Amino acid sequence: MTEPTRTEATRVEPAVTSEAEPFWEATARGELVLPWCVTCQRPFWYPRPTCPRCLQSAIEWRTASGHGRVYAVSVMYRPGNPLMASRVPYAVALVDLEEGVRMMSNIVHVGPHRVMVGAPVQVTWEALSDGRQLPLFTLRS
Repeated sequence: MTEPTRTEATRVEPAVTSEAEPFWEATARGELVLPWCVTCQRPFWYPRPTCPRCLQSAIEWRTASGHGRVYAVSVMYRPGNPLMASRVPYAVALVDLEEGVRMMSNIVHVGPHRVMVGAPVQVTWEALSDGRQLPLFTLRS
């Protein structure tokens, strides 16, 4: 097995925890997956060892559609981290996925002031320095 190509980080890159390892492996393939509780038969977000509803540990990973709607949005004029300085202003949003979970991400490929609550979005990807990809969202028509 070859090592993933590493490049210089251009943003803060999330750590890989044991609970989130399947998620990050899927992102390297350009696939958005969510943890699903086998007992409740419902997804949840963020990755953790037990279901937040029933506390059972039978979790499986299922492919998500990557479609959702903006629940809330904030425009950042000051970077949350120096690595993001060249990106200001940028939109940080809570996105309600069709599967019923809410994720925080950035809305990209559009001016941040054009992002409105209720706007339909779809997942897009930004390469990270270690071969993973960060799920971001873009507006869809």
